[in-house]
This record gives sequence, structure tokens and C-alpha cells, in this order.
Amino acid sequence: MTVHADDLAPLPAGQLTPTAPVKGKVSRAIRLPRSPKVIAGLIIIVVFAILTLIGPWVAPYSPNDNSFAQNLHPSAAHWLGTSNLGADIFSQLLNGARATMVVGFIAGLVATVLSVIIGITAGYLGGGADEGLSLAANVFLAIPGLPLLIVLDSYLPAAGRSNTLLIGVIISITGWAWGARVLRAQTMSVKRRDFVEAARIVGESRIRIMFFEVLPNLLAIVASSFLFTMLYAIGTYIALAYLGVTSTTVWNWGTMLYWAQSSNAPLTGAWWWFVPPGLCIALVGMGLALLNFGVDEFINPRLRAAGLSRKGMRKAGLPRHPKLGLTPVVRNRPIRATASTAGPAKVAR
Repeated sequence: MTVHADDLAPLPAGQLTPTAPVKGKVSRAIRLPRSPKVIAGLIIIVVFAILTLIGPWVAPYSPNDNSFAQNLHPSAAHWLGTSNLGADIFSQLLNGARATMVVGFIAGLVATVLSVIIGITAGYLGGGADEGLSLAANVFLAIPGLPLLIVLDSYLPAAGRSNTLLIGVIISITGWAWGARVLRAQTMSVKRRDFVEAARIVGESRIRIMFFEVLPNLLAIVASSFLFTMLYAIGTYIALAYLGVTSTTVWNWGTMLYWAQSSNAPLTGAWWWFVPPGLCIALVGMGLALLNFGVDEFINPRLRAAGLSRKGMRKAGLPRHPKLGLTPVVRNRPIRATASTAGPAKVAR
């Protein structure tokens, strides 16, 4: 690069240097992940969310209607056949989606709120409060969740066993401890940063610092905790219904499996009775897991492909269309010397 002597002359006083536009400036706007696993997870969860809202209304028959022929194979009249009592399985599947998803959402929401309050409070306050809250979290982590829920549910009245809101709250009791432990560890790291110290110096209260300064920096972890807790709650609710602990009059996917097992559907070859609810359970679990992978791309600084455009992925040497289930990793590359950094500029005389 050649620089003339006239270009080195000082500018007159008061004259400002024009700022040239910088090419290739990195945009700070948050880009949604474009990986196929995140898109697939969103599609799956949106479809089941729609079924949760409109499922009982679009069901062709009542799930308790036993006026049809027994053990019919799937047909145009009954898409998933009928049970041994003559009930339409497809109608039971649509009605069961609402209770299953509602219990999972309520339990995930309540457990996440508990984990946020307990985890951030323990990590920020420290001392005796930290020891007491950490002890409570460790106790709930050590106690087997399913046996505890069976004991708690056995004390409920008959009306309580059919209340999805109450069952969701009970399941959340055993699902908050893991998220609280993770948030506690992250809070202990965040509270040492400069902006938290500045907020403490200016006199902000502890509650404001915890939930307006610390919590916004942990939203990705909170989202990941909610997804996994919701997945845990759905699996637990289905297990309780399959064991017959909850009310068998409330239709959910676990209740369908309970009646199929009680009627020996696997032995009689009535696959249309237990395969559809099992497939729906697997799809919901896969959708929540894929969404969590997308959240993990924002949490882990090494997984920077989530916010890169196609041009940025090409420059980083990443495939434009990564394989489903695989997360591309961007590694730091050594900086090569260029003409502008190789040595001092030569001045023409």
C-alpha cells in the first residue's frame, strides 16, 4: 500500500473526517435458527398445539360412544378403527391430545417458575439461603419422582384425579429441582459481572437486580428448562394414566394405552389401538427435543451457526443444509497476515 505525503497533512481545525461505510459490518440483529431440526421441531409442536385447541371439536364422534361394531379395522368411516367396546379410536386420540398437552404445559410452566425463583435466589444471595434452597433441590433430585407422584395422587379425591390443572401442579413438584440447580450455577457466574456490580452500587434492590438484571441474561437457559420439564411432565402424566392411577374417564394418550393393555390389544393384533397414541407421544417428545437443540445453539458460544446467514456459513466452511440431528460447530481459525498487517506502509517521497 502506497501513501502520499500530502495525505498525511493535518486537517484544518474544526473539520471532521468523514466516516466511510464499513463493508462487511456484522449485524447485531438476532437471526432465528435455520437448521432443519429446529424447523421440524416447530412444525411438530405447532401441529399438536392446534390439535390441543380444536381436537375435541373436530372429532367425528364422541370418545365414549360405543354404538359401533367392535374391533373394526381402519376404514373411511373409522380412520383408526374401533375398540373392543365399539368406540372410535380416532375420536379418542383427538380428545386425548388436549389433556396430555395441557398437563405438560401447566407442569412445565409451574416448575419453570419455581426453578427460576429458587435457583436465582439461591445463586445471588448465597450463604444460609443458598444452603437451604440447595438442600431442598437435592432432596427432590434424590427422591424417585414417579413413586412420589403415585403416593400423592392416591390421596386425591375422585374429582381431583380427573382435574388436569391439579395433576399438572402435582407433577411440577418433582420437576423443578434440575432447572433450579442449573440456574443457581449460572447466577453465581452472572452476579460477578460489571453491570450487576453497577446496579448494586447505585442502590437497586436485590429483587430488582435478580429479576431485571440477572434473569434477562438467563432466558435461553430458562427456555431450555421449560422444554425439558414439559417433556418430563408429559411422559410422567402418560405413565400415571397407563398405570391407572389417574381417572380413566379422562381421555388422554396414557388412558388409551391403559385400555388397550387391559383389553389385550397387543395379543389380539389390534395395532390401531395402541400404535397411534404411542406414535403421537414419540412425535411430541421429538419436537420438544429438536426445539431444545435450537435453544442450545444460542446458549453454547461454540455453536454459532444458529445466527449465521448462508453467506456466513459458507465462509465458515459449514454445509448449507446440515444433516438432521447434527449441530454444526464453528471453530476459531488462526488469523493470517495480510498486506495491511504484514508490515509498515511505504511513503512515497
